[in-house]
Amino acid sequence: MVNFIIASHGEFASGIKMSGQMIFGEQENVQVVTFMPNEGPDDLRKKLLDAVEQFEGGLDSQVLFLVDLWGGSPFNQANLILAEHSDNMAMIAGLNLPMLVEAYGARLSMETAADIAHYLVPVAKDGVKSIPETVVEGESAPAKTSSSAGLKEGHLKINLVRIDTRLLHGQVATAWTPASKANRIIVVSDTVAKDELRKGLIAQAAPNGINANVVPVSKMGEVMKDDRMGGVEAFLLFETPEDALAAVEAGVPIKEINVGSMAHSTGKTMVNKVLSMDKTDVATFEKLRDLGVSFDVRKVPNDSKADLFSLINKANVQ
Repeated sequence: MVNFIIASHGEFASGIKMSGQMIFGEQENVQVVTFMPNEGPDDLRKKLLDAVEQFEGGLDSQVLFLVDLWGGSPFNQANLILAEHSDNMAMIAGLNLPMLVEAYGARLSMETAADIAHYLVPVAKDGVKSIPETVVEGESAPAKTSSSAGLKEGHLKINLVRIDTRLLHGQVATAWTPASKANRIIVVSDTVAKDELRKGLIAQAAPNGINANVVPVSKMGEVMKDDRMGGVEAFLLFETPEDALAAVEAGVPIKEINVGSMAHSTGKTMVNKVLSMDKTDVATFEKLRDLGVSFDVRKVPNDSKADLFSLINKANVQ
């Protein structure tokens, strides 16, 4: 696995590492180096070298430096180290959160620091957007691909199903969507389908190249029967287990559900750090289980799977 060193002026590196872990989960082989106001170039170089030596293989290991600013001190000192180890080290500047999250995913399949660095440049650029979108004079703003694009004869395939109170957010867009290999995100919710503001925000939050739609539960059942949906590999998002149960009862063939996040509210019991339930939720999960649905309890793809009913029994949900 390629090792990462996140380096910055001040505490930016520490903060973005924490943000990345919130989205993609805990990461091994990642070191943080901060360049503080009372330090000089020699201090910074020593910190970078000490960080490299923390990795198995040290200076001979694959190391990618992710630095905040092209031409800044972290860049300059890392570049001196890289110059002596160009065969196994690389660097990318202009670090932002989409870049870091994509880097975590990329090293699962890429074996060299250089390969990951080259891959990340367009990713970092794509992570910079505005609302409203920037429009060049004389041109219209780019539109997302039509929701009907790419359809052909056949039925929709479900790649992943997740229950998440927050629906389409950072973890889902940057971690779960690539992991699912889906080309369409479908939020299945009667409540959200009636809320034009939320529907618009979900469409805007979709990752590049992925369409996001919102449909009522009954409509999802109809979509599954539509023989013009070939080529669509879907990632289904439910806000509640009750919506997921309604979908199954409407004929949506769900075999497994990733139970990712259920927000706490009055009268509910925390069964782990991100799942809060009451007796109604538990009864719903039991009905889903009886209908042949299994459960994968993970906040992010890198987490270890937990057993849903073991968590429920241990928490003694009231």
